[in-house]
Amino acid sequence: MIRNVANLVPPFENGASETNAALEFAVNTLEVENIFVIGHSSCAGIETLMTMQDDGDSSSFTHRWVVNAKVAKLRTKAAAPHLSFDQQCRYCEKESINRSLLNLLAYPWIADKVRKKLLSVHGGHYDFLNCAFDKWTLDVNGSNNTLGGKHYLVKDRELWL
Repeated sequence: MIRNVANLVPPFENGASETNAALEFAVNTLEVENIFVIGHSSCAGIETLMTMQDDGDSSSFTHRWVVNAKVAKLRTKAAAPHLSFDQQCRYCEKESINRSLLNLLAYPWIADKVRKKLLSVHGGHYDFLNCAFDKWTLDVNGSNNTLGGKHYLVKDRELWL
């Protein structure tokens, strides 16, 4: 299990971190068959991202980490400008999970095993207020999200109350 601020998987091109070292070890050494990226409601990391100015303090470790989810913030602002700040944060929590799932597919050892159907990547979101868990699986043969010219959909979505 990897635990970090805002439950983020950084893009592969960002270089080495504890997160991608743990992913590489889990996939290549432990040969896990599933990777779950799980976020939660009222996530202070996502709230930090949503309140952060684009030209914020780049010397802050927190700022430099949560900026990994900047695409999720931009997509949230574009898709949900009419929502309240709290609602935008809930939207961004799930959007950042989807971005992390797509980031996973940029890691060569993960993409290779997903292609060979030896590994699946899943998203999940705990809603503490409503005592609910939403779980979904990335469908690499779908056609909704794009990464590197490839399209992905969510499949096997389940909501547990």
